[in-house]
Amino acid sequence: MSPLLLNLNTAICLSLTLLVAGCNAPNEKQYQIDYTTQFPQVSGGTLINAMTGEPSGLISMIAGESASSAISSNIFNSLLKYDKNLELEGDLVAHWEISTDQKTITFKLKPNLKWADNNPLTSADVLFTWQAVTNEKNASPYASDFLLVKKAETPDAQTFRVTYEQAYAPALDSWAGLQILPKHLLEGKDLHTTAFARKPIGSHYYQLDSWKHGEHLKLSKNANSVLGPAQIDNLVTRIIPDNSAQFLELMADNIDLMGLDPIKYSRIIPARPELQKKLALYKELGNSYTYMGFNLKHKPFDDVRVRRAINYAIDKQEIIDGVYLGLGINIASPYKPGTRWSNPALTPYPYDPAKARSLLKEAGFTDSNGDGILERDGKPFSFEIITNQNKEREKSAVLIQRRLKEVGIDVQIRAIEWASFISRFIKTGDFDVVVLGWGLGLDPDQYNIWHSSQQAPGQFNFIGYNNPKVDKLLEQGRLELNPDRRMEVYHQFSATLLEDSPIIYLSAGYGLTAIHKRVKGIDDPAPPAGIGHNSQDWYIPKSLRRNEISAH
Repeated sequence: MSPLLLNLNTAICLSLTLLVAGCNAPNEKQYQIDYTTQFPQVSGGTLINAMTGEPSGLISMIAGESASSAISSNIFNSLLKYDKNLELEGDLVAHWEISTDQKTITFKLKPNLKWADNNPLTSADVLFTWQAVTNEKNASPYASDFLLVKKAETPDAQTFRVTYEQAYAPALDSWAGLQILPKHLLEGKDLHTTAFARKPIGSHYYQLDSWKHGEHLKLSKNANSVLGPAQIDNLVTRIIPDNSAQFLELMADNIDLMGLDPIKYSRIIPARPELQKKLALYKELGNSYTYMGFNLKHKPFDDVRVRRAINYAIDKQEIIDGVYLGLGINIASPYKPGTRWSNPALTPYPYDPAKARSLLKEAGFTDSNGDGILERDGKPFSFEIITNQNKEREKSAVLIQRRLKEVGIDVQIRAIEWASFISRFIKTGDFDVVVLGWGLGLDPDQYNIWHSSQQAPGQFNFIGYNNPKVDKLLEQGRLELNPDRRMEVYHQFSATLLEDSPIIYLSAGYGLTAIHKRVKGIDDPAPPAGIGHNSQDWYIPKSLRRNEISAH
């Protein structure tokens, strides 16, 4: 995950250390600035971002959602991290050793690590975090990776050692994803209710200054950062649920960075010279995809014929062209296209409404009263798609609704604010069908998402998928160290998943980002890890900063 990702809301102009110019409309002078001038690297300034969803808390192992991880990744470190070329390197650790039998990893922490409150960060904190993520009462969706550790120990304050029952292929990757928490502040606390989740103390480049619910979070530089100081003093994250409202703020120079939808990326900004002059655009094929997922515990979605019929009934290319303006890829497996894990022998379900009708008839659905809606056992085939307030997902749902109506299925659509969406529907399993996205790690292991054991509230298999063959393949893939044999395991897994259709792949999309050209130090072209890999080195020249005052 990128070390960047911040956020804040409209009332920011009244409540934060903020920019006078940021509260006003842009003026003629800013269009005359030559942003291509070479500026010396200098520290200071404020970078403002926006996100649509507010974190539920900043202990990401408990929250299990992207908004939480986006903020907390600026506050907490992991043992390891990925460099710009996606190679593992030390984050909190100076080096690590793997035993000859591949079952034991010994991590040596860097010397003199400190938390932001000046307390020492030691191997005891790492052990505490491992105990917390594997504690059943915490119900962490990430627990399965760490439950495979049969023994964790701290020979001394600088050493943390884990031993697995069997060699575990994604072991190092898992330790790159676990944010280490302070034992001295959390021992004995309930991680679901602790005030720490809204007032965290970390060890990374930034610490939380303020959090105004529904409006903003502000981070400031952590003087005790274990990796040294970041260049930019403050990261402000505004909570703006509507993407169009975010874009208005970007155009008004009130935010510096945001993710774009394809229309803004491909049409609006290129057509506006004043926006082209001040905004840099970035396009990256991410490790994520959008999907439509069935609640397999609800009828008739427990019938594979019904799921396949719906897969045939949806025109995925129509969604890619109409919603994403072609900035997407039609996929047949849950892996990034072009990587070794993506099975090249698989092809997406074609758009074939006749095949869909045939399968639905086979599953017992008929239009007995001639109203155009299929029925089975006297009940019309009708269901609700829920999604979060994301315009592309809402538009995708509308196209899905139209195509399914053509084969006799009645669909309603509901878009829900993110926090309610997660707590009220996803964690409770109270839904028929969702349109959502998965952002994946670099290791191909997807045990947390698809294994039948991962269905408790708050865990990631919330659609209720249960296939013994898939369970076995996922278990095998975690223990296979030979890359070629491991690839074959995940190719079989992908083929089985495609046949089962517990979800319908809608698109693997591109990450489209606009960043104000006042922000310097961004790698272009982007390395494999993406533009945000070195956000701690980004800087804003003094002459390009907004005029900052302290609001009262």
